Amino acid sequence: MKLEGKVALVSGGALGMGASHVRAIVAHGGKVVIGDILDDEGKKLADELGESAHYRHLDVRSDSDWRECVAAAEQEFGYLNVLVNNAGILRRADVTSTTDEDWDAVMDINVRGVFYGMRAAVPALRRAGSGSIINISSTAGLRGYPSSFVYGASKWAVRGMTKNAAADLAKYGIRVNSIHPGHIQTRMAQGFDDVSTIPLKRAGQPSEISPLVVHLASDESLFSTGAEFVADGGETAVAILPE
Repeated sequence: MKLEGKVALVSGGALGMGASHVRAIVAHGGKVVIGDILDDEGKKLADELGESAHYRHLDVRSDSDWRECVAAAEQEFGYLNVLVNNAGILRRADVTSTTDEDWDAVMDINVRGVFYGMRAAVPALRRAGSGSIINISSTAGLRGYPSSFVYGASKWAVRGMTKNAAADLAKYGIRVNSIHPGHIQTRMAQGFDDVSTIPLKRAGQPSEISPLVVHLASDESLFSTGAEFVADGGETAVAILPE
């Protein structure tokens, strides 16, 4: 029960990787507030998990939604000491075909959402005495990919915000780390079937990322902050050209 005594808030927690993280947190003894705009799916997941989970509507672009979710965690479970910034979207376009709407949509969710989440959660984490912020970036925040201009920019921004927040918040006992998944089989990744550049020759599963979330939320990672945790089947470690 690695997460006994931990209370987490997970954005984008109703489906995909977020739902996997939520289930893993509860399985390891933690409590969790599920934040998402998918109300039906989020409520269903909370009902499935019982008293250890609570659902709140969360549009990560809304500062007031974030503050209400943080308040809900403290009201339901007494405190908040883990934040998982998981919500994100993908738009496929190169630099010349990226529209203003593409840029604004991705940056609002992937960057502004992470900023709002950290800003809203830090006072609660300080009240709890310590905490862990886990920002879900991507291998697109470590290297370039074709036709991923704004998505890549957003994930590099998450990587940078993580390091700067880690420097600012260490004095409060708050750790901030980023996770960089590679090709993971989720609804957002549908249509991306080429695994030829991945040494393990397969895509990952959401359940293979969740153990990293559990580790970073737990006291096993107390000396880790400002760090990058990569789970990509070896893709960024070696140069393998498509066959």
